[in-house]
Amino acid sequence: MKLNDYQRLSRRTMPNSGFYDTLSNYAMGISGEAGEITDEIKKIIYHGHDLDAEKIKGELGDLLHYVAGVATLLEIELNDVGAYNINKLKKRYPEGFSEEASRNRVI
Repeated sequence: MKLNDYQRLSRRTMPNSGFYDTLSNYAMGISGEAGEITDEIKKIIYHGHDLDAEKIKGELGDLLHYVAGVATLLEIELNDVGAYNINKLKKRYPEGFSEEASRNRVI
């Protein structure tokens, strides 16, 4: 599935509660889902839980839904978000990631 197709389909469940109410709802959703992903990884590393990639995939999907919602509200296409980020990373790490490049990055 292409990112813009996902974004279009995810609009189906976007509430119609006004721009700022929906924006704040989705921004808080991003934070909440990121927290759930972090908590799951914490349990794996520090509590001895088994890694459950399917569970994390589900949480990543929830996170993507909220990211798509914020982008939709701001009239930004997810394809453009992805392309922008890849171009930024190419400039930042033209030879790929390294700790040295991270410490000395200009961009």
